[in-house]
Amino acid sequence: MSSPDLAAFASLLADRTRASFCLALLDGRAWTVSELARMAAVTPSTATEHVHKLVGGGLLAEERQGRHRYVRLRDADTAQLIETLAQAAPVSARRVTGLADDRRRHALAYARTCYDHLAGALGVSITRAMTRHGFVTWTDGPALTPTGSAWLAELGVKVPAPTRRPPLRPCLDWTERQPHLAGAVGAALCDHLRAAGWVVPIGTGRALAVTDAGRAALTTWDALP
Repeated sequence: MSSPDLAAFASLLADRTRASFCLALLDGRAWTVSELARMAAVTPSTATEHVHKLVGGGLLAEERQGRHRYVRLRDADTAQLIETLAQAAPVSARRVTGLADDRRRHALAYARTCYDHLAGALGVSITRAMTRHGFVTWTDGPALTPTGSAWLAELGVKVPAPTRRPPLRPCLDWTERQPHLAGAVGAALCDHLRAAGWVVPIGTGRALAVTDAGRAALTTWDALP
């Protein structure tokens, strides 16, 4: 009788470099091996070896465009797995090396992408606001109410058609230690905020900045942290 080789699968994340690759890829983008190597401060050959293992183990998927090779998390389920493990893992103290480093950490804690949805203080604050206004109910896990569907339609957010992916699911925020909203609706809301210019990326990382237009829009329903 065959059984899942959990030990082999878990070993993929037992290496700090491979784990750092997966955490970085929670930004939802496709990265080159060279970019991952620079991020983790390892040689390109070392990064390539680790990427081969992650692709072979089913955590990452490859995309090729011409001569360029990109990798991303395999799918939303894989991202959820990485998020769940990150939430359960102890937070290691990291020494702040300067003012720029301190600003990056604060920006990441304030607002960031978590694969394809909003996280950080902003994600949690939006979740609270949607709950207060009756857009989301938590009777049996998070669910969009008819009022919430109408509100999203008014904003211009297209609620995706039902798929295997849940419309909403709670994702425990690792900096706030409170839930923000993931799932298909959470992703659609994140896409809308970015397309509307309410949030913009800071550099090439996961951190987001709220623009003046975003502050004005989010203030109307008390959704700012």
